[in-house]
Formats: sequence, C-alpha cells, structure tokens
Amino acid sequence: MAEVTFFNALREAIDEEMDRDPTVYVMGEDVGKYGGSYKVTKDLYKKYGELRLLDTPICENSFTGMAVGSAMTGLRPIIEGMNMGFLLLAFNQISNNAGMLRYTSGGNFKIPMVIRGPGGVGKNLGAEHSQRLEAYFQAVPGIKIVSCSTPYNAKGLLKSAIRNDNPVLFFEHVLLYNLKQDLPDEEYLVPLDKAEIVRPGKDVTILTYSRMRYHVNKAVETLVAKGYDPEVIDLISLKPLDLETISTSLRKTHHVVIVEEDMRCGGIGAEIIASINDNFFDELDAPVVRLASLDVPTPYNGTLENLTIVQPADIIQAVEKLLG
Repeated sequence: MAEVTFFNALREAIDEEMDRDPTVYVMGEDVGKYGGSYKVTKDLYKKYGELRLLDTPICENSFTGMAVGSAMTGLRPIIEGMNMGFLLLAFNQISNNAGMLRYTSGGNFKIPMVIRGPGGVGKNLGAEHSQRLEAYFQAVPGIKIVSCSTPYNAKGLLKSAIRNDNPVLFFEHVLLYNLKQDLPDEEYLVPLDKAEIVRPGKDVTILTYSRMRYHVNKAVETLVAKGYDPEVIDLISLKPLDLETISTSLRKTHHVVIVEEDMRCGGIGAEIIASINDNFFDELDAPVVRLASLDVPTPYNGTLENLTIVQPADIIQAVEKLLG
C-alpha cells in the first residue's frame, strides 16, 4: 500500500493502461509537455512520446471528432477536457457521433473512448468553470456516465473505462484532486456500473456522488451522534443507475434522501426519483427527498457560491424532517 493523491491515482491508471495497450493514447489541450491542467498526465510524454500524448489547439469539437474517428479504426483515445464545461463545444461529436455510431453502423464499429476531466463547483471559479454536465448528457443514448469520488475508485474506474468498448464520460471533481488515500500495489479494476455502500445503516438511504459524498459523510457524523443510523451510497455510475443496490437499501430503510451538486431541474436526482417510483414505489414510507443546487449560474463570490449548493447542515435538517 502507498498513499497516493487523487490526480496521481488517475495518472497511474493512464500510465498502466498505456503501457499495457499500445492503442491507448491521450489527446487534449496541454496534456503533453505541460502535463495537463491538474497534472494528471505529468511527464507521460517522456515515456510514450508526443504522438501518444497529443497536444491540441483550443478546438474541442475538432479533436473530439478526431478521437471518435480514431476509435472507429481501432485506437482507444482518452480525451482530456481542460474543464468539462468546454466539452459543450463538442456536444455534437459526443452525442451524435460517439454515442450513436455503434448503433447506426449495425455494430460494425466500436467506439472505445474515454472523455474525462475536471468539473463541478470549484472555489470561486465562476459560472462557466463550475459546470456539472452529467445531466446534460444523461439523455444521450449509447454512452456511460461515471463519477469518481476517491483516489481508489478513480484509478480502478478509469482503468475499466479505458478497457470498455463504449464511450464513457468520466467526471472528476475539481476540488478532489488533492485527496490522498492508500492504494494497493497490485493492479485492480472497479466495475463501471456498481454503486458503493459507503456506510451501512437501517434508518434512511442517502444517495449521493462525487464531492457531495464528503458533505454527506460530514452530516452523518452529526446524525449518528443524534441517534440516527443512515445508509450512505455513492452512486458512481450515473448512467446506468445501479438499481439493484438502491432497491436492496430501500427495502431495508424505506426512506430516501438524494444529495447532488447538480441542478435540481432535470438533474440526476430527478431520474433517480422517477426510477424509484417506477420500480419500488410500494417500498417507500415517505416521498423521496431531493437536495440539489439552485437553478442559477454559479456565482463567483464564495459566500454566494456556498449558498447555491447543498451544505451538511441542509442534509442534517432534511433527514431529521423526513424521519420525524
């Protein structure tokens, strides 16, 4: 075991997969000599050369389209978005090309590509650099959406995503890159479609993902001290949802609180509620509670920024109200 930061866990995953498979390469702005905005690809160009750590101009639509084409012909591209909000420029390439080509070609083409990078509400990064794109792409057929939250699952999930034969949107939170965790020395993979039970409990199921995992954990400390026994589940897979893990927990607790950093209107939480109502409505003892960001562009001002997203105190209050 060795203590590894979140960004170095991602770097290790990319390094190991590039070493294992010569068809894997990285493309994006400043991913080569500069090593990426958050140093996820630091010094890899020295080992693999500039054609496997390919620096691009500022043209997300163009290089994402080129990545789709290379995936069709047998390569495994990893696209780094300097900020995930910039990938809105490549929405057409991701949705109409990456998501659909395996279907529209009758299975003649595979699109094994990973689109990864920093997102989420940062500290004083302003609206355009605080985008949460998971809900934007949720309705796009043919893609998987993954949100990592710890150095351990970041490394294992990224390795699995690179090996997958379908396009994977891989979301990393900009405020988690310096987290540290002991990682195994031996190779490991984490499945792309499974949620993680962070804390077992019997009173209420709290569903969350990404940075909100830590807000929930902080709230749980207070809730446990007050006598509550919450079960915390990190969704990890946002598309498809791990309904098996959710249903198992729901049949035990019969109460659900969803905590997300995404916007409330049309967010991931809305899809979770719909899925629960469609499949497990009779297990609910109360309506599902959803805590999400306000439907406003994220302010630059730090105090206002905090007011737009869910805080631990909000989670405590919601659980106490739900459980009476």
